[in-house]
Amino acid sequence: MTDPIYRQLGQQAYEPTIQKMVELVSADDFKEEIWFLSHPPVYTLGTAANKEHILNPRDIEVIQTDRGGEVTYHGPGQLVIYFLIDIKEIKLGPKALVQKLQELISSILGHYDIESNFIEGAPGVYVEGKKIASIGLRISQGKTYHGISINVDMDLTPFSFINPCGYEGLEVTQIKNYDSNVKMKDVESIAQQEISKIFV
Repeated sequence: MTDPIYRQLGQQAYEPTIQKMVELVSADDFKEEIWFLSHPPVYTLGTAANKEHILNPRDIEVIQTDRGGEVTYHGPGQLVIYFLIDIKEIKLGPKALVQKLQELISSILGHYDIESNFIEGAPGVYVEGKKIASIGLRISQGKTYHGISINVDMDLTPFSFINPCGYEGLEVTQIKNYDSNVKMKDVESIAQQEISKIFV
């Protein structure tokens, strides 16, 4: 991967952000970018999602999107990292890319002395059986967009109104539960360091 452009975007509305990604990966002068951001409360449905996994959305917006995977929740205090990269150039297939992203998340958590693991057939990262990070991607003409979300310091309650990632009763956790002093900007900084090591 060539040196990507890193962007710290703060909190961004979901739909305009996805639209901007689609425009960028379709552009003739495409340049690789990695975005760090969060979203206001929103449930998103992947292309394989079953709406029955949304048990009770309350007043949280539900958006159908074009990433892979099932239903998940995004909200303040969750770090979302979107990867707009040319996977043909770095010779990564979809499975290898997911594996790289899992390794990336695991290395970030390692900075907080959090031991994590992966579950075959269920992309994401888990700590003591609870999901701490999700992965959802879209690949178009050899370029990828969407990415990962890591629960840092957030209200986890909205996850209880869905079957996260399509799994009934799946519990979720966050870095804050293991390090009460965690700061979002520090997680962003660590993530950028680890990205440069893992995507070489």
